[in-house]
Order: sequence, then C-alpha cells, then structure tokens
Amino acid sequence: MTGDGSYERDRTYIKTRITADGQDGCPVEPGRYRLIIARACPWANRSAIVRRLMGLEGALSMGIAGPLHDERSWAFHLDPGGRDPVLGIEWLREAFLLRAPGCPSGITVPTIVDIPTGRVVTNDFERITLDLESQWAAHQRDGAPDLCPERWRDEIEDVADKVYRDVNDGVYQCGFAGGQQAYDEAYRRLWERLDWLEERLAGRRHLVGDTITEADVRLFPTLVRFDAVYHGRFTCNRQKLTEIPALWAYARDLFQTPGFGDTINFAQIKAHYYVVPHDINPTGTIPRGPDTRGWLSPHGREELGGNPFGDGTPPGPPPPSERVPPLGSTTVDV
Repeated sequence: MTGDGSYERDRTYIKTRITADGQDGCPVEPGRYRLIIARACPWANRSAIVRRLMGLEGALSMGIAGPLHDERSWAFHLDPGGRDPVLGIEWLREAFLLRAPGCPSGITVPTIVDIPTGRVVTNDFERITLDLESQWAAHQRDGAPDLCPERWRDEIEDVADKVYRDVNDGVYQCGFAGGQQAYDEAYRRLWERLDWLEERLAGRRHLVGDTITEADVRLFPTLVRFDAVYHGRFTCNRQKLTEIPALWAYARDLFQTPGFGDTINFAQIKAHYYVVPHDINPTGTIPRGPDTRGWLSPHGREELGGNPFGDGTPPGPPPPSERVPPLGSTTVDV
C-alpha cells in the first residue's frame, strides 16, 4: 500500500528461467518440473491455459492447490491426505523455503517446482507463459498455436501492458484501495480501459490480429471472474460483464474455446475470494450466484472472421484428473 492508500502489487519474484538450452537457469526436461496453480487465481489461470493450448500435459505435470490458504501460503487441501501427490508437501511454502530460506519473495502461484530437489524454480507468472510458448516448443503438441506471432508482437505487448495495468491489476487496485481517492482513481482507470476494450472488440474477434494471442490469454482470466467476484467483492460495480455487449460475447467466445473454459472452476474462485481474507467476510459465506450457464450461450463472434487457432488446431480434452465441474454445479470444493 502506498502513502495515498493506493494498492501496489509486490512484484518480487524468483526469476530463474527454464529454457531450451538451459543457459538462463534450468534446461527444459520433460517430467522434471511441476507447475503449481490454483483454480482460484487469475495469474495461475494464464499458465493453465497456455499449458493446455500448447499440449504440454505430458511434459509438464500440474499440481492444483486448493482455494483456501492462510499466512502459511497455498495448501494442497483438496489432495488425498492434504499433500501434493508428486511433491509430497502440504504447503507451497515448503518448496519456497528449500529454494530461499526465509522466503524474501511472496509465495504465489503459478510456481514451477523442480521435482528432484523439491525447490521452486520460478514464480514469475509473466515469464512462465512466454517460456511455455517458446522454450518448450520441442515438446508441444502438433497444431499448437503461435500466441506471439512476430508480425503482431509489438501490438500484443502494447495491448497486454494496458490490460495488465488497468484491468488485471486494476480490479485489485479497486478492491484493496485504502481510501476513497485511491479507489476512485483505480475505478476510473478500470472503466476507461474496459470501455476502450469494448470499442476495440466491437468489430474484431480477437484483441490483436485474427487469432488468439497472448493478449487474449491475459485478459480472459479477469473477465471470467468479473461478475462472480470482482463486480461485488472488489466493488468494480459500474456494470456487470453480462451488461457489456462486445466484451460479454468475446468472453463467451473464449470460454467456449478448448483450453479456456475447461480451466475454470467457479466454485473454487468464489470460495477463495469470499473466504480469504477472513477479516473482510468473517462468516465465510459464499454466494450461490451468479448463474454460470450463460457462458455456454451463443456468442455470434464467428461473423467477425478470424480463426482462433490460425494454422493450428484446438487441443484435445483435458486429462481426467484435471477436469473441472460442469457449469451450474453448486459444489464448493473447500
């Protein structure tokens, strides 16, 4: 928190990279690493989406922390015995302590852990997706899309930066503002950017170019959580996503695209935001709404042209162990 009450995200991450040649830290090796996510977390959601789109399930295993945590960090409370079945740990903190005793950086997801040593390699969420797209190319599925085409790269970076500053992080700046002025400023930036996105997407199917890119991957996790948690919980309440025509249709288009909606567990998302932190909602009551079945309604975005996967193909279904509950399920996994 800054002096004027504005929320400022701690971006101190462990930045070791996993690269094809290993010269920037660690080498790409199928089966050596484990990606740890939480279905609740939008930053981790990015990594889960890219791993699916690239077809890396066989090369990079994935552990899923539950939606609840306390000062000890994310926990594997949904796994049998409360431990990750591969790493054997109860708390993600354990892997951080092996890498950096004292944990000077935040304990966040997504995190990639080196299985043989049990140590964190990186929790740099922005770099993780970019490296899964590029450095893991030898192990990607046939038909994996190019999420950062060279001809659009500068525009992708520009749009993604705007989305991060004003939308991805903007909802947190609203929700965690320490005063009225800080909240008002964050709210203004958020809605100016959402209005900009609405206008941009009114006549085009994707944010940049005519295929899904890294920019779409970055916007989707915030949009899919908007009505369920950010509109009310974070007081981003000028409008619901369902009341913004182009953005709502765009979000449904992505949700219905393999690799996006099949990473979303609304029950875990709401469980996290309404139970953690406990002091804001001491009863721990989790709302039943909104009705999520609208995510499968027709979106009509095909008329705008473009091909979501370009010259590539959609990924197949997720592994049985990674499948999420169907829409409309009221089960809350906590």
